Order: sequence, then structure tokens, then C-alpha cells
Amino acid sequence: MSPQIAEPLVSRTFESNGKDSRALCSISGLGHYLPEHILTNEQLANTVDTSNEWIVERTGIHSRHRVAVDMATSDLAFRAGSAALADAKITPKDLDLILVATATPDQPVPATACYLQSRLGCVGVPSMDVVAGCAGFGYALQMAAASVKSGMHRRVLVVGADCLTRITNYKDRQTCILFGDGAGAVVVAERGFVDVLYSAIGADGTAADLIQIKAGGSREPASAASVAGARHTLELRGRDVFKVAVRQMSECIKQAAEAVGVGVGDFDLVIPHQANARIIEAVGRQLEVREDRVVIDIAETGNMASASIPVALGRARDRGILHAGQLVVVVGFGAGTTWACQVLRLRERDG
Repeated sequence: MSPQIAEPLVSRTFESNGKDSRALCSISGLGHYLPEHILTNEQLANTVDTSNEWIVERTGIHSRHRVAVDMATSDLAFRAGSAALADAKITPKDLDLILVATATPDQPVPATACYLQSRLGCVGVPSMDVVAGCAGFGYALQMAAASVKSGMHRRVLVVGADCLTRITNYKDRQTCILFGDGAGAVVVAERGFVDVLYSAIGADGTAADLIQIKAGGSREPASAASVAGARHTLELRGRDVFKVAVRQMSECIKQAAEAVGVGVGDFDLVIPHQANARIIEAVGRQLEVREDRVVIDIAETGNMASASIPVALGRARDRGILHAGQLVVVVGFGAGTTWACQVLRLRERDG
């Protein structure tokens, strides 16, 4: 059994018939950005012992976006964040908190969120990074929800952004096929068009070695040997991650459904972290959810860590599969190990 999730944030006024729309907070703007350069499976196969067929069969990925050489995580965050602000019809100076979830900061110090704040031109707005691996966006969204619900902040920009291709070992054929770059963002406020009805996060540090970068921190500072040994790149125990991720994300969704008083089958859409199509399909089978209700949006993006859920949300809206009245559950799982789950209710947009 996995450890219990910490006491969740949940709208106790929620009714499964949807008549009461009060919530913890709402999302008033969505935005995402994917770098222009696309790396296909065929291109990977030119330098790695792999093939398009092998990759697609095991991951569902056909291509991924790769950041330009002169760009960093804050550049992706700026584009996604600017799009979310425009969607919310506000300016950067309307913000009073900026949270950037990332595992690939521009540099160790300062926080990437501070670079984003400077680029947005809203000096004085508190800004910080949230480090929770692929569950980082969900962690940051819970922090924003709690902040807005308490009245401490009114408008929070939450960005999930990662440049995983910068920490990928392209000699490891098992992992290099997975990762892509991108950013997704939301504006969290008291009122919007996506209500956050429930949020829960958790972690199990005893499984920290499932996904890790071994060098570059205080335990193993950078050295010629660490660079030569590719110890600054992502390592994961694939089979173990698969099993734990499926179990944990499935449990999170079941607990979320129980907390808001619905059955798992009542969710109109299930949007898991886009780690691997096979993991997502296994979560759907575990929950006995219809295939058409489980969003798989990894074929053209790959695994973008903390960016995957907000990007999947934005792309789902672009494809017209998000509609007012829908009940949506999003769930992430990442290094740490960490997990996060939110229940969202879509409603008609004002104006």
C-alpha cells in the first residue's frame, strides 16, 4: 500500500449534480508554449540504436519538441505565462504571486520564477520555484488554491515548464526516447471558468531512487568525472516507475472521487501526467474508465514533466473536447516520489 495522501483541500459545498459551483478557487486563464524545433523518432534513430516502431510500441510517442540552443526554461515559461495572462484578460501587474514548477531551472540560483517575473515586468511580486518533479504543477496549483482560498493572494500565475532534453542522456536508448520540452500556465483567481473543487498532494521519499539526477548537488558536486559519467542526466528505473505510477495515480483518482462524492465513472475526462501512453492506458484499465475519457496527448510532445498537465489541458481546449459542465480529474506522478491530484469543474465563461 502507498502512504496516505495528506489531508486534501476540498470544496465541502460541492454537489455531484453541479448545482453549487462554489470552489476552492478557479482558473481564469490557460496558456501553453511548445518550442518550434521538432525531434522525430526517425531523427533519433539516426544517432541512437532504436526505431520509430520500437518507440511508438513502448511509449506512444512519435515526436517531441526541443528547445532552441539560445533558450532556457524561463523563456518557455514567459511565453506560456503571457498566453495565460492574455487569456485571463489581465496584465502582469495584476498578479500578486508567481509560482514556477520545474525540474530544469535556468540555473541553481536564483529561482527561475524571478527571471520570469523580471521578464514580465512586475517587480515586487513574490516569485518562487516549486520542485516536485512531474507532479510539480499539481503541487504549485495546490499552493495557489490555498493562497487564494485564504484570501492571502488574489491572482496567482502558476507555470509548469521544463527543458528535459537538456538533462537527457542520448546514449541511454531506454530514456532518451521519452523526453521533450514545453511549458503550460494557468492564472488562478477567485473566479474563472475552471473551478478547482479538490486538491491533494503527497510524497514517498523512500522511493526517491526511482527517478534521479545523481550529480550537481551538495552530495555530489559537479566534477570532470561526474560530467564524463553522464551523472547530470536523468536516470529512472523504468519498470518500477511504471508499476508505482499506475498504482499511485489510480489510488489518487479513487480518493478524489470519494472526496467529492462521485464515482470514478462520473469524471468526464481523466488527464494523467503524460509520461508514457502505456502508463496512461494502464491507469484507465485499473479504474475501468472508458478509453475515450482518458486523455492521451503525448504523441507529439513526449514527456514534458511539470508542463505535461497544463499543456494537455490547453491542447484539449484547442481540440474542442473541454465543455462547460464537465467534471475533470488531473493527476501527476514524479520524482521524489511525488504525486498530485485535482478535480476541476468547467463552466460557462463570463463574457
